[in-house]
Amino acid sequence: GNTVILKPSGDAPTIAAFFFSLLEEAGMPAGVVNFCPGAGARFGSAVVAHPQTRFIAFTGSKAVGLEIHESAAKTQPGQKFIKRTVLEMGGKDSIIVEADCNIDAAVEGVVASAFGFNGQKCSACSRAIVAESIYDSFCDRLRERVAAIRQGDPAENFYAGPVINKAAYEQILAYIEIGKSEGRLLAGGHALEPDRNPDGGFYIAPTAIADVAPTARISLEEIFGPVLAVIKSKDFDDALAIANNTEYGLTGAIYSSSREKLDRAREEFHVGNLYLNRKCTGAMVGAHPFGGFNMSGTDSKAGGPDYLLLFTQAKSIAEKVGMASPREEEQEQRMGM
Repeated sequence: GNTVILKPSGDAPTIAAFFFSLLEEAGMPAGVVNFCPGAGARFGSAVVAHPQTRFIAFTGSKAVGLEIHESAAKTQPGQKFIKRTVLEMGGKDSIIVEADCNIDAAVEGVVASAFGFNGQKCSACSRAIVAESIYDSFCDRLRERVAAIRQGDPAENFYAGPVINKAAYEQILAYIEIGKSEGRLLAGGHALEPDRNPDGGFYIAPTAIADVAPTARISLEEIFGPVLAVIKSKDFDDALAIANNTEYGLTGAIYSSSREKLDRAREEFHVGNLYLNRKCTGAMVGAHPFGGFNMSGTDSKAGGPDYLLLFTQAKSIAEKVGMASPREEEQEQRMGM
């Protein structure tokens, strides 16, 4: 069979270690899966480039995914196959909130999508596109709901914990400062003060910024943190145009009671995972195969049975049984068989 190198993020190797221990407990022979944690890009880059590596499945940033795609396309000395890749990269995901929706449900869905896991999900909502007739009311309710989020050590089951490391912390705070110049601060906008920081981690207050232009930096660039841009839409055509104006296409959602709008979103909201009247995170394995369009990746749809076929190589076999008459052979030749 094929052997595997399992390379988790250097910032989060623990769950991969538990997974590996389960494989061992289940009786996996030694050497079939090789757990190789570690920080830095050198090891991963070497594995991708190696002539004996046939297949790369990757989840991470757009920049690293494109590097892997380019490296895998270069044939190495001794390589006798074309490497294949499955790439799940970034997102800049939107939730459209129409005037005919249940506004309380929409606020809850946006907050859960934007600030669950502190926005550190490629599927996280980073843009709420809100109809102008309910815009002010939505912003008021959003401010109140974000202010109610409790932060603390996730081991104690607080809703919001720290971001993953210092580099992410500094980058997110830099984007917040950009956002303050591009819109109106609704909530958050700062790191936690030392006396409110429960364990010395990299805590950032959940941040919402309103009155953001569709082409602003915080509207288009992936932040991967607890930062939400709120954008006003003139009508449903405008909302769809804004939702589709990024280079990504991973997840999206729409809150509306209009069947016509929901049906249009099915056709015109260009994302790999679209949700109607629910949040844009939390794909259910087996029910919502996951993967996105454009710079969000290869749309390989992890979590469904078709995904497993990507890890296989098809071989077609035919056997001719018995002796055919000359006429039958002539007919087969004419048919190109």
